[in-house]
Amino acid sequence: MTKKITVIFLLLNFIFLHSSYSQKYSNVDGIVAKYPKHFSSTEDLAERIQKDFTSEHDKARAIYTWIALNIKYDYASFLKPQRTQGFSYSTEAEKQRKIKELNDKLIQKTFDAEKAVCEGFTALYQHLAELSGLKSEIIRGDSKTRLADIGRKNMSSNHAWNIVLIDKKWRLIDVTWGQGYYDSSKGRMVNDFDPVYFDTDPGYFFAKHFPDSGSYLGNKLNKEDFLNGPLIYNKTIAGDYRIKSPDSGIIEAKYGDKITFEIKNVSKSDLVFYLNRKNQPVKIQNSKEKRGGLEFQIAYDKNIGDYITIYLDTFSIVSFKVIRK
Repeated sequence: MTKKITVIFLLLNFIFLHSSYSQKYSNVDGIVAKYPKHFSSTEDLAERIQKDFTSEHDKARAIYTWIALNIKYDYASFLKPQRTQGFSYSTEAEKQRKIKELNDKLIQKTFDAEKAVCEGFTALYQHLAELSGLKSEIIRGDSKTRLADIGRKNMSSNHAWNIVLIDKKWRLIDVTWGQGYYDSSKGRMVNDFDPVYFDTDPGYFFAKHFPDSGSYLGNKLNKEDFLNGPLIYNKTIAGDYRIKSPDSGIIEAKYGDKITFEIKNVSKSDLVFYLNRKNQPVKIQNSKEKRGGLEFQIAYDKNIGDYITIYLDTFSIVSFKVIRK
């Protein structure tokens, strides 16, 4: 996770067992929500999950839900990370043994303390997946969470997530972001279970994540698309509000220009607005339904600041950076 957080990220709040869940997910989440907040061991937790669920999908979901509900993000450790622990070794076997010892220590610390940063979340998910008979891997890379991330020049390895093999298909999981978000107005993390980062659509996932390898399942990802793309939010993913236009997160315009936006799965009956420079809501008036979505224009003038964020009802949908010509 990036250290310089100045705005709320992952701010979209969903009610537990939201109506948009599939019934299958509601059943899994409902069962796991009744689990104890702490088990005597990770083996006991994995045994309980395997007892209650048989399919790979349900077991993977149960692990996600339990961690997201019961492990808190350790924001204090994020602000003041511990110094990386080094070690010496003389053989490859000794190196791997010591790496495993450090990883086991991280998993146990996360499980016992019930808090962690992303490394602890991903290590615990990986461990529980293996205990439950699932194949999983940890992926490290960059994350996109702030307005300032739109159009930045450099990549960084600041986050980690998991992939898990379900029914012969690799699924993307970010349980760290599933447990809640940072509220800059309160200066603290808010625990708020969110399902959108379990088995996330790759198109949405890689708008906010970029692996260090630069590839996913052998396919090369576009670094420029990641860096220069708009910033999307949880509600964007949950509602499948695909951003059709503009196709870049960076808009160059001069005063008087009309900027055209098109967002899939939004209609004229929805309340759509943006905030002006004074943080006052400006309702979209000139919209028209087009190709299963909504098309509208915003006139660029001095009342618009450095960014335009489109809201649907009370939720952020997408943000763009505006550069005056």
